[in-house]
Amino acid sequence: MAERFVTAEAAASGTLRGWARLPVAARIALIYVAARVVTTIFFLLASGLSGPTSRFGVAPALGQFALGWDAQWYWLAAVSGYPSVLPVNATGAVAENAWAFLPVYPYLSAGLGSFLGSWGAGGVTIALVSGYGASLALHALLRDRLGDSAATWAVVFFAAGPLAAMFQVGYAESLFLLLLFIALRCVQRRRWGWLYVLIPAMGFTRPGILAFALFLGLYGIHRFFRRHGDPLSRREVVHIVVLGMVSVVVGFAWQAVAGLTTGDSGAYLATELAWRRNWIADASGHFVPLEGFVQAAAFWFTQWGLGPWTGYVALVLLVVGIALALLLLRPVRRLGIEIRLWSASYLIYLLLVFFPQSSIFRLLLPVSPLWGALAVPRSTGWRLGVLALALLGQWWWIYNMYALGNTYWQIP
Repeated sequence: MAERFVTAEAAASGTLRGWARLPVAARIALIYVAARVVTTIFFLLASGLSGPTSRFGVAPALGQFALGWDAQWYWLAAVSGYPSVLPVNATGAVAENAWAFLPVYPYLSAGLGSFLGSWGAGGVTIALVSGYGASLALHALLRDRLGDSAATWAVVFFAAGPLAAMFQVGYAESLFLLLLFIALRCVQRRRWGWLYVLIPAMGFTRPGILAFALFLGLYGIHRFFRRHGDPLSRREVVHIVVLGMVSVVVGFAWQAVAGLTTGDSGAYLATELAWRRNWIADASGHFVPLEGFVQAAAFWFTQWGLGPWTGYVALVLLVVGIALALLLLRPVRRLGIEIRLWSASYLIYLLLVFFPQSSIFRLLLPVSPLWGALAVPRSTGWRLGVLALALLGQWWWIYNMYALGNTYWQIP
């Protein structure tokens, strides 16, 4: 018995040594492919459970899932372009339209799809490949701070997490994450030149570049106050300031394009607010910062029978709790100032512009580097427990958004 135990232990040790000797790119590829197999199994299960009341009907094919929901809008933008006349609903308010979907991903998908045979093939391929690239970039982003083991586990949580289906559908999320993680890595390594390319690419892939402008501002302030221990050269000051300005210009550029094309300076914001009216029937049609979260706090807690003031208190507690976590929790602090400031900036951005509903889970993907905080504890039991919860969350999300997908809170 003892001899068999020693033999098994030696075999396991040899396997671990073999795993460690693999190049990082190969290890991340194996993790990513395994995660995609699991997600595909979940999609197949969801297809078997999809019924006549689902948006996708009975037993839909995987391709229907991959090209469902917002993928249809990206496809429409690619094949029909953006409307020069804004559509309106029966009440005269601006209706949902393609201006809400930025052009880099749909047009790249169309370009690749011209070789692969369809826009959908191009879109899903870009999502899959970008997801792998984002996993590699995430590992690099965390490795210097946490070590190889914790960084690898963070990639496991990311690749198999609750929103992992985004890597296999026609959405811009994984391409944006790839660009974002590379940009954050450039800030870590102070490689400023690449950001002049990455910032416009991010800004025309998915909303959120104004959060990067805030991040650069906060990062510059941090570096200024730490300049005695971490010298801040004049060259770096110029780069940080100019890149922050570029981020702001890019952040408003799509609004300008929409305004010039339609002749309505508020075309983009009116389009974004059109989705809010699906939840708040008396939405004013005018964008007011922070209003979305305040309205949602009242709306959701009233739906749950708890009253609006309960929602307001919960909102304040949520903001304070997240702020304290980013400032004080040791596992989060180990991630480094760049990840912490980015996470704070992006969450502030969401607080200012978003009306929280079922899409909030997808919109939290850009703070995925925070998975590193859950990978810090070295206990294998802890890490396997986090992975199990991540997979459970992934199945719950796929089941609701694809197998069911028939109520107002089942929209990805």
